[in-house]
Amino acid sequence: MTGPQTSPTLDDVARAAGVSRSTASRAINGGSRVSPEAQAAVDDAIARLGYAPNRAARSLVTRRTGSIALVVPEPDARILTDPFLAGVLRGVSQALVGTDLQLVLLIARPDERPGGPARYLRSGHVDGAVVASHHREDRLEDQLADGRLPVVFVGRPFDDRNLPYVDVDNVAGGRTAAERLLGRGCRSIATITGPLDMTAALDRLDGWRAALEEAGLAADLVADGDFTVEGGARAMDRLLAEHPQIDGVFAASDLMATGAMQVLQAAGRRIPEDVAVVGYDALGAAERTSPRLTTLRNPVVEMVSAATAVLLDAVEGHPAPAAPRILVPELVEGGTA
Repeated sequence: MTGPQTSPTLDDVARAAGVSRSTASRAINGGSRVSPEAQAAVDDAIARLGYAPNRAARSLVTRRTGSIALVVPEPDARILTDPFLAGVLRGVSQALVGTDLQLVLLIARPDERPGGPARYLRSGHVDGAVVASHHREDRLEDQLADGRLPVVFVGRPFDDRNLPYVDVDNVAGGRTAAERLLGRGCRSIATITGPLDMTAALDRLDGWRAALEEAGLAADLVADGDFTVEGGARAMDRLLAEHPQIDGVFAASDLMATGAMQVLQAAGRRIPEDVAVVGYDALGAAERTSPRLTTLRNPVVEMVSAATAVLLDAVEGHPAPAAPRILVPELVEGGTA
């Protein structure tokens, strides 16, 4: 009979690798001043012994938790159905490939008190956070701007003086959408915005408005939406009831464009012959409309991967980039404009 099996220790790894305990520790924790030969010997010893580092003990030394947070202040139903938010998850996951970091997902809860996510983040549970799909009333910017925790935003914060972020040029995207509609000869062009407590929605609205004003057209056919199919349909209903002469629509997300097209087609408006439509995102929804939606590609996975890379650098003590990284949206041709 044999006694209980004990897990291999750091001392066991050092003996098996033929190195000192301190060298083994540095090799395991990714430290510097470890020769390639010693690193290889330690890696081999870990594999042979089945050694697993004690994360709790390591965190006492390194003051690291081995986790980062993805903060998405949206209800869980939207996480499962919104292609932008699905892209956010993919982007973070891709950026963490090859690391030992764990991902903690923080989403909005209906009964949550204001400031709950920020309190969690600042209580030492994670080493840093990526924040996406934030709203003004979340107050995350105010509560995380002191620099105590490395944080990177996906999308421009309202106050971006002290907060690093990665974004797409939403103003340019809104302008491109309006210019495509103008180029078709549309002269009564409406827009369905996203929530106006989000910088992405405001920037897309600004780009659309600038293009129309430069063309000498009124930029007052505006209905607020919420980045959902249902919100797009409700907004299109209002626009058609108040402005039946509409011949072009820019919806600030493909989901809203889908809802708008459903309403237009139910009202007997041909797309694009009677009303041309342009969306925004190109994350899958545009491929399922009939006709296929003309849209702007929102490079969300690339954007989130870049934001996560900036965060990982910050966790290691590197300074934040001097300027935000801004990606360019691209027009994706379809049959609606």
